[in-house]
Amino acid sequence: MSSTINQVRVHGPGTVSLDSVELPECGPRDAVVELRACGICGSDLGYIRIGGLAGPGPEPMPLGHEMAGVITTVGSEVTGLQRGQRVVVHPGRDDIGRIGNGSPEGGLAEAVLVRDAAAGDRLYPIPDDMSFELAALTEPLAVGMHAVDRADLDTGATVAVFGCGPIGLAAIATLADRGHTDIVGVEPSATRRRLARALGATATIDPTAVDVWEQLGRLHGTTPAMTGAAPATTGFIEASGAGTVLADIIDNAGPGSRISVVAVHYTPVPVNFLRVLTSELTIRGSIEYPPRFRDAIDLLERRDLSPLVTHRFPLERIDDAFATLRHDRECGKILIEMNG
Repeated sequence: MSSTINQVRVHGPGTVSLDSVELPECGPRDAVVELRACGICGSDLGYIRIGGLAGPGPEPMPLGHEMAGVITTVGSEVTGLQRGQRVVVHPGRDDIGRIGNGSPEGGLAEAVLVRDAAAGDRLYPIPDDMSFELAALTEPLAVGMHAVDRADLDTGATVAVFGCGPIGLAAIATLADRGHTDIVGVEPSATRRRLARALGATATIDPTAVDVWEQLGRLHGTTPAMTGAAPATTGFIEASGAGTVLADIIDNAGPGSRISVVAVHYTPVPVNFLRVLTSELTIRGSIEYPPRFRDAIDLLERRDLSPLVTHRFPLERIDDAFATLRHDRECGKILIEMNG
């Protein structure tokens, strides 16, 4: 592979481009992966909007952290991996930088240098019969899976997932895989409600058409609360990113409910702590992945998550891909394909 690659980088607020850059040299503990598929995350739009990880930095910031591809170079100290191996890249490591989240590397590119691949927790082989498209869902699936972990629900729990974008859909697929049989997806998009049902939701609610809490009461029954009857929904996954939605869940959740917040809220959300107190709510934040990243790959082998992918673009059309995610509220996961 050439030492010069095309890579998507943020140059400042609202400014992103596909640049020709030099691929860093592969060190003895590193590996290089020729990428075949990388998903676009809503956080990527946030980085573009503010101009970087937390605003503009001294150098352009590469994007992309949901990636799969083929190993082309392996450092001399890397064991258990070889050239030609099909892999998913784990993007997270605070000590050496998170790929696509502020480090010099990014997955929206023709190739990526994976630093410290020798540590054994950066590259995960995938089955020969798993497409790169499906493998690229590993990272967002792991995020949704961890949100379910953080909710800490019994299998018989009734659950409502607010926001059926890719992370909410990943949470629904995880809940269904774990045997939950009463999962409600709350989402204004008709396409995403359809996807929620395809991935395991037993019912969906359009919050623009009906009263969500009355409808949850019909679906899950009601339970007494200090302020009157509340839906007997045991667990909530907040994946919408709307502060008003999170506040609404806190105001209406029944006694003992558990709320897992996985969406990114960039601005403070007012919290009714009287409701938290009187209903004895448990609210947990959820960031990134379960301890065993491979659990997400295992789930992809068990369940068909391909309906989650609704749009595909070549790397050269990255602007069109970002525009679709920004403006099309009916889209699911958007994938970028390269080196095909």
